[in-house]
Amino acid sequence: MSKLGNLGARLHRGEISYDFVGKRKIWYGVSILITITAIVGLAVRGLNMGIDFQGGAVFTTAKTSVSVAQAETYAKEASGHDAVVQKLGTGGLRIQIAGMDTTKSDATKIALAKDMKVDPESIAADLVGPSWGDEIANKAWEGLGIFMVLVVIYLAIAFEWRMAVAALVALIHDITITTGIYALVGFEVTPGTVIGLLTILGYSLYDTVVVFDSLKEQTKDITKQTRFTYSDIANQSINGTLVRSINTTIVALLPVAGLLFIGGGFLGAGTLNDISLSLFVGLAAGAYSSIFIATPLVADLKEAEPQMKALKKRVLAKRAQAVAEEEMAEARGDDDRDDAAPAVVGPRNQPASRNRGGRGRPSGKHR
Repeated sequence: MSKLGNLGARLHRGEISYDFVGKRKIWYGVSILITITAIVGLAVRGLNMGIDFQGGAVFTTAKTSVSVAQAETYAKEASGHDAVVQKLGTGGLRIQIAGMDTTKSDATKIALAKDMKVDPESIAADLVGPSWGDEIANKAWEGLGIFMVLVVIYLAIAFEWRMAVAALVALIHDITITTGIYALVGFEVTPGTVIGLLTILGYSLYDTVVVFDSLKEQTKDITKQTRFTYSDIANQSINGTLVRSINTTIVALLPVAGLLFIGGGFLGAGTLNDISLSLFVGLAAGAYSSIFIATPLVADLKEAEPQMKALKKRVLAKRAQAVAEEEMAEARGDDDRDDAAPAVVGPRNQPASRNRGGRGRPSGKHR
């Protein structure tokens, strides 16, 4: 068995564990710090919304010797807006100008053709109106809202409302971090980004439900015992599924990392960045939130219940009693050792029968 597999087995059996729930204030602090950074990024830089959301035009040229940097300069001069230019496999260029008034597309097309020294008829133009962009954005928000509502309803029925609330907080945490990273990095937000967000939310939910299912099974008759609090069992559930969560996250991240760093970065396939970044950041954030946010939050909500407070009181009292008894036993053991006869040091006294004639004197027969 591999070392990781052996570690997973020991975690599952409870032979070793890490106190995730006990250190939850640290994780909450880290998440709050990351979330604040993401919100600041969104407020200061904002999202680089793609043409599908803002409206604008996409110009596709035939094979040309014009570089990407030159085309970006020409497009900005012609339209007055920043442009995203990508080199196509055919040798042509894809020039995307978001936020541009579509009525100016013909003039922009002619100016581009003049700067690039090509025939205007060789440049194909696709226009997206602002109303279409608004509709796409509204549909995206509607889809996200419906997803959240269905998640809460399902978890409330399958588990309980506290787990539904904890899962919802974890999902909002993942969305905020992912969108904040998009704002800070400046990657374009496209419909592919929305698809990526919905995908990672489903993955994060799956990882969370695995822990919740284990927690639900182990806490069926929790009030009938006095060994463990709810937080103790929640921590056991996290440790029991920890290696599984790590394995599934790594396996999921490897192909996504290939898309993002090799496809989008090394090979220059920029169209992959919009979906691969949301998947990469979201998968990592989802794994983090399922372990460090969702389950500890459930433990906090559950231990606010009167019966769980009473259970915790009984468990802590029993543990304190056990510690006191152990200390008393150790003290009694020390006292017994103090009362015991001291060990003999030096030579033992000789029996009287071997020295009847007095100390050091021989018997009368041999005088």
